[in-house]
Amino acid sequence: MRVRLEDVARAANVSPKTVSRVLNDEANVTDATRQRVRAAMEAMDYRPHPSARSLAGNRSFLVAMLYDNNDNPSSTYLAEIQDGVLEACDAHRYSMMVRPLRMRDGDFIRRLDALISDHHPDGVVLTPPITDYAPLLKRLRERNVPYASVSPLRRGKTLGVTMDEQRAARAIVEHLLGLGHRRIAHVVGIADHGASRWRLAGYREAMAAAGLSEDPALVVQGAFTFGSGVEAARQLFSLAERPTAVFAANDDMATGVMWAAGEYGLKVPHDLSVCGFDDTPLSRQLWPALTTVQQPSREMGKIAAEQLLSALRGHGTGRLVQIPFSLQIRGSTATVP
Repeated sequence: MRVRLEDVARAANVSPKTVSRVLNDEANVTDATRQRVRAAMEAMDYRPHPSARSLAGNRSFLVAMLYDNNDNPSSTYLAEIQDGVLEACDAHRYSMMVRPLRMRDGDFIRRLDALISDHHPDGVVLTPPITDYAPLLKRLRERNVPYASVSPLRRGKTLGVTMDEQRAARAIVEHLLGLGHRRIAHVVGIADHGASRWRLAGYREAMAAAGLSEDPALVVQGAFTFGSGVEAARQLFSLAERPTAVFAANDDMATGVMWAAGEYGLKVPHDLSVCGFDDTPLSRQLWPALTTVQQPSREMGKIAAEQLLSALRGHGTGRLVQIPFSLQIRGSTATVP
C-alpha cells in the first residue's frame, strides 16, 4: 500500500502542509520539526507524488534553462552548464527543461510567452548572450518570472554566477609574454557576446602593461567555432610577419588555429604557441594538449541554479557569486622560437 503525505503528517504529528513545506525545503519550518518529518519519511519509505508538493502554493517545481545556440555555438559549453543546472535541480527535487530562444527571430517574445504560459516554470536560468538581452529581461519581469544569469554583463542586483574573464585573459597573455612572445595575436569571439569583450579587454590590458602597442592586424574576428578559428589563423599566417603566439577566445577556435598551423607546416609549440579559454574536454584530447583558462562551466550552471532555487524556496534573495579561474599550462605553449 502506498504511503501518503497524510500518513507522514500523522506519524510526525504535524499538518500535511508542514510536510509539504519540508518536501519543498522551505524556510518557515523549525529545524526540530524538519528533522522529525524527514525521520518519518525515511522510516515509512515515503516517495512523494508530484501533486503533493503543490499544497504549499501554486508552483510547478520546474526550472527552464534558456539559450541561444546561434550566438553561442559551443555545444560543449552549453552541455556542461546544463549538467550543472540539472544537478542542482535534482538535489532539490525540481524538474528541468531546456529551450532555445533565438534573439534574431522576430517571434522571440511570442515564443517566450508561450513557454511561460504552457509550462509555468517557477524560474529560469539564462546563458550568454541572452543573459543581457533587454527585451527578454523586461518580459520576464513583466511576467513575474524569477531568473538567474550565467556570466551577465550587467551585474547590479542580478543573481547567478560570474567569473573575472578579463583578468583571466590578461593572465594567459601574461603567460605568453613571460615565454618571450611579443607578436601575440588574438582571435575574438562573437562581437556582441560579453565573453568576447572581456577576453579582448584582458588581451589588450596585458599587452599595454608590457609596453606593446596594439597591431590591428593581429586582432582577428572569430565566432567561437572551429571553422572561424581556422579562417582567422589563415589570415594571421598570411601576414608578412606572422605572430609567434595566438590567444583564441575559446578552445574551439584555438583548435582551429592548431589545425591551420598544420596546414601551413607550422609545428605547435616549436613554431607557434597557441592557447584558448574554457578548458573543454577537447583541450585535453589534442596533441599537444592545449594551454587554456579553466572556466568551470558545470559548476557555474550549478551555482546559478542554486541561487535561483534559494530565492524560490525563501532562503534569501540569492546573490551573484564570483568563482575563481585557473590557468592550465600544457604542451601547446613554449618559449619564443
